[in-house]
Amino acid sequence: MVPDPLKQRLTSAWSVLSRQPLVLVAVISGSAFILLFLGWLASDQRDLSHAGSRPSLLELLDQVSKEKGKYIEEAPSNTPPGPPRARSWTSPLARQCSGIDPSVRSRLEALERNRKAWRKALPIDPTNYGERHKRDAFGQALDITPRLVVMHETVYSMTSAINTFLTPHPRDEDQVSYHTLIGQSGKVVDLVDPINRAYGAGYSSFLGEWAITNKRFKGSVNNFALHVSLETPANGANNESRHSGYSDAQYDALALVLSGWINSFNLAPAAITTHRHVDIGGERSDPRSFDWSALQVRLASLGDLCVS
Repeated sequence: MVPDPLKQRLTSAWSVLSRQPLVLVAVISGSAFILLFLGWLASDQRDLSHAGSRPSLLELLDQVSKEKGKYIEEAPSNTPPGPPRARSWTSPLARQCSGIDPSVRSRLEALERNRKAWRKALPIDPTNYGERHKRDAFGQALDITPRLVVMHETVYSMTSAINTFLTPHPRDEDQVSYHTLIGQSGKVVDLVDPINRAYGAGYSSFLGEWAITNKRFKGSVNNFALHVSLETPANGANNESRHSGYSDAQYDALALVLSGWINSFNLAPAAITTHRHVDIGGERSDPRSFDWSALQVRLASLGDLCVS
């Protein structure tokens, strides 16, 4: 039975909403949209989800916020620190203009034509992403053009990741997101518009470049990066160095997502890298068991690797 005081509050709230039909419609419509989307996602996640009773990726947030060297321990200075050490990067993707498998191209082109069936957009909580900063924390101008792609994996299920991104995280150190998620079934969920900044990598740099947008933190690549994450298979929900790998459907969808970004932002294939490579703290290893040759075949078939 509902306690009398609570019953009175619920009755009062309903009375207020009933006198403001537009508010009531907005509340009901928003709830219905989320339920419909999760139903679409769950339609082929029932057998794939491995979150079990885990609440979400929130279990990982403490680890994210404690990344080695992420915080500036002393009082913030008005003098920007020196650039990070530049680690070399040799892309596993090779230039390829011939030897294209026509069956792969046909499959991907057919998939792209039917994208509404496997690709959806879902707005996440606004605390988990932001605008790209045109100036750093010290007032220096920044180039906000997306020019780097960082690939990740979810560790737990796609549904678990989405639940995390829908949850408000008002503290900077708890915020986390990707631009796009790719499920084991090949379903794609776009979470953050590429023009905005997703919080995919904390203490990070690429070829000696980062951006410091908050004096409390060391730099990251987020201000000029695009982040895409692959749903981890069930046997990868652990800290092991490897797992069984990603599905063919995931590699197909990944190639189409990357091809779109390559053409939209004039990205070089060599700018596609991993969280493991950009992580300065040396604590990230994702995406584990990634098959670069599977991506090579697909991007080549789309004509994205025939560049100088």
